Amino acid sequence: MQTTLITNDAVIFGILLAIIYFTFYTSSLQSRFWQRFYLFFPSILICYFVPGLLNSFNIISGENSKLYDVASKFLLPACLVYFTISIDFQALKRLGPKAIIVFLAGSVGVMIGGPASIWIVKMISPDTVAGETWRGLATIAGSWIGGSANQTALKEVFNPSAEVFSQAIAVDVVTAELWLALLLYGVGNAHKLDKWLGADTSAVDEIRDKIEREYTDNQRNPSFNDLLKILFVGFGTTALAYVCADFIVPFIENNYPNLKKFSLTSTSFWVISLVTLFGLLLSKTSLRDIEKVGASKFGSIFLFILITTIGMKMDILSALEKPQLFLVGIIWMFFHASFTLIAAYFTKSPYFFTAVGSQANVGGAASASVVAAAFHPSLASVGVLLAILGYALGTYLGYLTGLMMQWVVMNL
Repeated sequence: MQTTLITNDAVIFGILLAIIYFTFYTSSLQSRFWQRFYLFFPSILICYFVPGLLNSFNIISGENSKLYDVASKFLLPACLVYFTISIDFQALKRLGPKAIIVFLAGSVGVMIGGPASIWIVKMISPDTVAGETWRGLATIAGSWIGGSANQTALKEVFNPSAEVFSQAIAVDVVTAELWLALLLYGVGNAHKLDKWLGADTSAVDEIRDKIEREYTDNQRNPSFNDLLKILFVGFGTTALAYVCADFIVPFIENNYPNLKKFSLTSTSFWVISLVTLFGLLLSKTSLRDIEKVGASKFGSIFLFILITTIGMKMDILSALEKPQLFLVGIIWMFFHASFTLIAAYFTKSPYFFTAVGSQANVGGAASASVVAAAFHPSLASVGVLLAILGYALGTYLGYLTGLMMQWVVMNL
């Protein structure tokens, strides 16, 4: 039995924060080396795989550390609150029906593509998707409809093994980054694509001007009370969700035990579902103003801490043991892309809505804002806005997709 070099969680936590800081510091540099490096190795991939390497070479031990338990129990629910409380339904309405239709078509493509890709690969290579593999793949549905927070939420719900989840992460990141590269290539040919789509791009110009003005008017520096308010809303909502879950789970276990196969006896399922719902309800109150002082930045910090704690439980070598799983990812992405492009074609939507709507699904706020900013820097917030809608839907729709994938594996 090999001995782990570092066993103190306080030291490990410091190392994880160092990885996060180094990753984001270097990714912000204008150095040609770092720009090229992060073109091929995105920040989120580094934050997953560097801790995984440390675990694989017995420098730290994800199995023995308690950091993931703390992050998943406390930081994940608060993170979901911060991402959903900032949703602005009026701003979404101003984007117009085309943007929403294209975005939702992409979500439907993910929902249909997940079980369909498993069915296709099962006919070609049954061993590839045999056993509990669907549990890891189901988490990709959360990632590709919402983002990493939704994927992590579904990890808690479907509970894949560390090996299976590692393989799913590899499929998720590599496939999504290839699709992002294609979308960014399309930005350079947007005029040709808009002509093919028969799109009117004047709406994009109008949205750009409005959002740029609103963003400038609403942002302000947080006070000490603002920071305390952010923490109270996030962790107070998390506490309320746990109180409700502590009543709901025993009730279902005692009265409807057959619902266990739908994960409805899982405390994590109810906490995650409830904090998302509470976040959406709070977005209709004055508490949504915490976004103006940086609530989503807290959410992003919590999310990347969570990602590194997940990464430290990975065995990188086992993550690459099933390269044939990438076929599932490619077929799955084809479904998403087809639904998105077909919706754009029939609604005559500009390529801007197509690319940003797709990345709001597949890549989350970071990638969606990158794609939007590639058209014009002031449009980055449009990507964030659609991505927030993805965060709101990702856990619920991803959960339904996971159940469909389970059914395909068990019955077809």
